Amino acid sequence: MLDFATETAYLAGRSTLAYFRTGVEPEIKADNTPVTVADRTSEEIVRRRIETAFPRHALVGEEFGANDQPKATHRWFIDPIDGTKSFIHGVPLYSVLLGLEVEGQMEVGVAYFPALDEMICAARGEGCWWNGRRAHVSAVARLSDAVVCFTDPLSFERTGRGQAWQRLQRATYYRAGWSDAYGYCLVATGRAEVALDPLMAPWDSAPFPAILAEAGGYFGDWTGNSTIYSGDGLGTTSSLLSQVLKALK
Repeated sequence: MLDFATETAYLAGRSTLAYFRTGVEPEIKADNTPVTVADRTSEEIVRRRIETAFPRHALVGEEFGANDQPKATHRWFIDPIDGTKSFIHGVPLYSVLLGLEVEGQMEVGVAYFPALDEMICAARGEGCWWNGRRAHVSAVARLSDAVVCFTDPLSFERTGRGQAWQRLQRATYYRAGWSDAYGYCLVATGRAEVALDPLMAPWDSAPFPAILAEAGGYFGDWTGNSTIYSGDGLGTTSSLLSQVLKALK
């Protein structure tokens, strides 16, 4: 499953490069977020490959929704371009995200960054891999020495999390807006210690429970529950988790 997921994310990601930095015009969806032909093409590639290889698996994609497999034990989550705003502005931090849930547990996760040609992936019990090398979280032990990644600072205020965000900022060393999925990749590879968003859909989150766990860290919600369904997201190291949760509370 991990091999299939990495190949699928790679192929979908490479397709996006045909549109990257070409001036492609976005459409604005009902939730006021952009979508482009690159998003739809990428998701079509992923869906076609899953439906061909695993016709009994369920799947949920950001752009085309869920298929009709209510009794499936395996469910794929697809974000064909995470960071569409970065994509349409020519910023190379966007990614293709793919996660596999088996009987309620996130077992496989892949995040591929086509413009950077970076792949991070994991399966439970198989380790976390970054461009073919084992990935590990940082050894930083104090929150006051930690680097924090985030997407949009105003999103914390809009979701009623402004005070929690202020506390975390004051408790940490450096706040860097390395955004969307790339922040969680940075945590899993030891280049940052915390990444968080106050609003995340399951397809935004799906790869990271497996990736962070296998790298020695944590991905889940802001209360310490390892889930993709709470509507927010937090990635950090195991050693810093309690300090981060305390700051957020």
